[in-house]
Amino acid sequence: MEMIHIRLVSPPDLTPRAVGLLTGDRYVFNLMVLPERARNPDGDAVECDILAGAANAVLRGLRELEIDRRGSIIIEPVEMAFSGTAAEAEKQQLGALAHAPVWEEVEARIRAEGTYLPSFYVYLVSAGVIGAVGIITNSQILIVAAMVVGPEYGAITSVALGLDHGNRVRIRQGLFALTAGFLLAVVVTFLFSWTIRGLGLQPEAFDLGIRPVSTLIDAPDVFSVVVAVLAGVVGIVSLTQARTSALFGVFISVTTIPAAADIGVSCAFSSWSEARGSLVQLLLNIVLLIVVGVLTLRFQRAVWRYIGRRSGRSGGG
Repeated sequence: MEMIHIRLVSPPDLTPRAVGLLTGDRYVFNLMVLPERARNPDGDAVECDILAGAANAVLRGLRELEIDRRGSIIIEPVEMAFSGTAAEAEKQQLGALAHAPVWEEVEARIRAEGTYLPSFYVYLVSAGVIGAVGIITNSQILIVAAMVVGPEYGAITSVALGLDHGNRVRIRQGLFALTAGFLLAVVVTFLFSWTIRGLGLQPEAFDLGIRPVSTLIDAPDVFSVVVAVLAGVVGIVSLTQARTSALFGVFISVTTIPAAADIGVSCAFSSWSEARGSLVQLLLNIVLLIVVGVLTLRFQRAVWRYIGRRSGRSGGG
């Protein structure tokens, strides 16, 4: 049984309407109202539990009352609940809608990843250097490590959410972070590789042009498109369903950090055609991930709205 716990601070003039909304919903349980108990902001404290599959309509109703603006709304996951009434309601009445994502939670997770602290750029640069070592030493393990360390997918999904909502600020911030971050990673990777070349520390095989890892990265083809599209779909679905294991798979299947690293390495070793191929690979993956992310978000909302209508409830989207 999937439930969430909602805590509200409601201005007294809105409390009757908010409580009426909650008591009128058959999927809301354990409702408590504590008049004038909340401080900062001041108001009435209201708490309840609600089946996750029915939460979207309730949260939308509370926001239409502007409780989030004049008071506050806190959403917490319920790790475990024992309630025969709630379990029966979920089984008999919600049906497939019981597994609908809580869109407020989904978007909060994406927004959290779209925060570009200095650590974002540190991770990106570190991942680029790890990728450069992997390319120079022909180590696929290090390429995978670089993919895992790289934080760029959070910025990509944030841009996708911004496009979905028409939020220009989010789009602009995300694109700036991606552009500045990848440029910084390429520059640092170039300087690192140029130093390696100047000191003659590169392996003999790399000097002889035996570069299987680099060849995989700097030669985008139809398979690159297929992987990027599927990774974009799986990434958004895993975020909506909170499937971290699937999201981890996305990190190690998308050629963004390796492509940026290969640009720096190729430029340092004067391999200009490889650098151009890696640039195409990088841009191709970023654009496809953003576009597919937007389309997948909209498709999922449409599917859950349809399921909600079939269930006689508009809470699916």
